Amino acid sequence: MSGQGSGGNVLAAICSIFFPGLGQLVQGRIFSAIIFAIVCVGGYALWYLVIPGIIAAVFHLWSILDAAKFTRG
Repeated sequence: MSGQGSGGNVLAAICSIFFPGLGQLVQGRIFSAIIFAIVCVGGYALWYLVIPGIIAAVFHLWSILDAAKFTRG
């Protein structure tokens, strides 16, 4: 069983750096992947309104950390 800091989590975190939610998709967590992708893509698309861009950036960071710290329960 792979835990936090495993090679799979590192790969997932790197994937999430490039596209939010991709790391969760690599880990097989489809619902989380969809939520992170929708919030980040939508927020980045509305960057000119400032607040959605900030929210998207926070969710993007959260998706990276979530992928890195994931453990199967």
